[in-house]
Amino acid sequence: MKILVVDDHALVREGTQQVLHGLGPCVEVMQASTFAQALEQARQHPELELVLLDYHLPDATGLQALDVLGARFPDLPVLMLSGSASVALMRSVLQAGACGFVTKSGQSAEILDAIRVVLQGGIYLPAELRADADGFEPEDTLESTSLTRRQTLVLLEMVAGKSNREISQSLGVSEETVKSHVTAILRHFKVPNRTLAVLEAARQGYPALAQSVA
Repeated sequence: MKILVVDDHALVREGTQQVLHGLGPCVEVMQASTFAQALEQARQHPELELVLLDYHLPDATGLQALDVLGARFPDLPVLMLSGSASVALMRSVLQAGACGFVTKSGQSAEILDAIRVVLQGGIYLPAELRADADGFEPEDTLESTSLTRRQTLVLLEMVAGKSNREISQSLGVSEETVKSHVTAILRHFKVPNRTLAVLEAARQGYPALAQSVA
């Protein structure tokens, strides 16, 4: 699993990298100190699975960065980091396409929880901002209206009867990432197991699935 940390402060990047090791030995952390470097890293590593992006960079604001990343890498989830616990800022980055918002003052466990939620297709908000987010219901955003491209690829592999390990080898991602995608797929279709997920996907008319399970 490859994760890119984008922050112009080396100590923050190094500290975040140490925290990310809590996700397991399969995690490879890359770093960028500017948005330009981040774009180059994303271009060179199409297998990248998550970006942790500082809101304040020397060559772009968080909103500008989200706009460019969304256009060039629409399937790449972005978790925004900020030193400001502002509800207005939280709303703006979520509306701009971020998959979550974490304050830099948060605990290591919170960052890890946020990453797990995002990798499973959810939207993460810190608890203190949920309580203050007047009318904003994060629960409504936890399930996407459609699967991402990567989740669809995993679903197609599930149709073929492949195990998580086989899917991992086929798609060139970690087994942990495959598990996260499978969890998101089950939640999306509101089913308890893989077999029912495949059947429900076919019932809903997902491309190439109906014929595969007929």
